Amino acid sequence: MRSFLEGKKKSIQEKLERSHVTLAHKRSHGVATVASYSQHLNREVPVELTELIYNDKMAALTAHVGSVDGETVVSKNEWPHVTLWTAEGVTAKEANTLPQLYLEGKASRLVIDPPVSISGPLEFF
Repeated sequence: MRSFLEGKKKSIQEKLERSHVTLAHKRSHGVATVASYSQHLNREVPVELTELIYNDKMAALTAHVGSVDGETVVSKNEWPHVTLWTAEGVTAKEANTLPQLYLEGKASRLVIDPPVSISGPLEFF
């Protein structure tokens, strides 16, 4: 892990300042789906981070989105995650491939036990 972080600390810190869990994309899931989250707009949503998946091109945390007023906030993304870092020329969208890359032996995984609990406001971008 130490060798992975070498030279990436500033990039990771900048990414963390803008970190988020994407629940849905207008282009992929439609405007109506994105709009359905408006009932939780600006509400604090709990998130559990359970593992780090990474390779030499990107790193992301698996995110389990919680509930607001007893209603589970469901991500439409196949793998809800927080992208921590991408190499030069690698788009954040490519982090969606990390679970598959792990299964193929092309990425590493670090389980976070116990999971880290955080929360943040639901916002539109």
